[in-house]
Amino acid sequence: MRIIIVDDEMLARGVVREYLSEHADVEVVAECANGFEAVKAITELSPDLVFLDIQMPKLDGFEVAELAGSKTRYIFATAFDQYAIKAFEFHALDYLLKPFSQQRFDQALAHARANMGKKDGAIEQMVREATGRNKPLGRVLIRDGAKVHVINADKIEHVEAQDDYVQIRSEGKSYLKNQRMTELEEQLDPEQFLRIHRSWIVNIAFVDRIEQATKDSYVAILKDASRVPISRSGYQKIRAVIQ
Repeated sequence: MRIIIVDDEMLARGVVREYLSEHADVEVVAECANGFEAVKAITELSPDLVFLDIQMPKLDGFEVAELAGSKTRYIFATAFDQYAIKAFEFHALDYLLKPFSQQRFDQALAHARANMGKKDGAIEQMVREATGRNKPLGRVLIRDGAKVHVINADKIEHVEAQDDYVQIRSEGKSYLKNQRMTELEEQLDPEQFLRIHRSWIVNIAFVDRIEQATKDSYVAILKDASRVPISRSGYQKIRAVIQ
């Protein structure tokens, strides 16, 4: 089993490495001290399992899991118990609460071995359904080759659907993210973002005015002079919040 250890604390990485030394059939292929290192290592090395801390600077453990993709399986290790439910949304095989013993660690590793190739179980499905109404995204993560762009949600001006991608406009730059429009819409704050067209979401804070484009159609004029089409249903929604 090929394993990566991710934790911003050197002592915590040392504990995991020490506990793994009791298992002859595992190989630690990388250790990472921050989220950016972790995304790069997971992408390049394709480990079987990652022991992943949650609270880290720059990128937290959940953001690492999002950027690294769903093929890798994770055991989250953290000093905070409030993240346990969310951990299962990221295909977590177990959740270790620091400080944990060798016995508890071995149980988690055994559980990982037994469930490595299995699909999401009924428990994970129930957890996802119970946590379907999460807090809106505070920031959006976009992979661009080896780079990772972190965009604050309140800086997003508008979003345009492009097949299986969305193009996000923020602070004069455009970013392409591999995500469905409907999925991103569900994650954004509905008090701040409106889907005014099948292919467009706007941040209300960046809408300057609404203009009539033709006899039966309207456009939203944004503060940077961008023009975004408005559908009939979208017109009703945006007129309810912008007078």
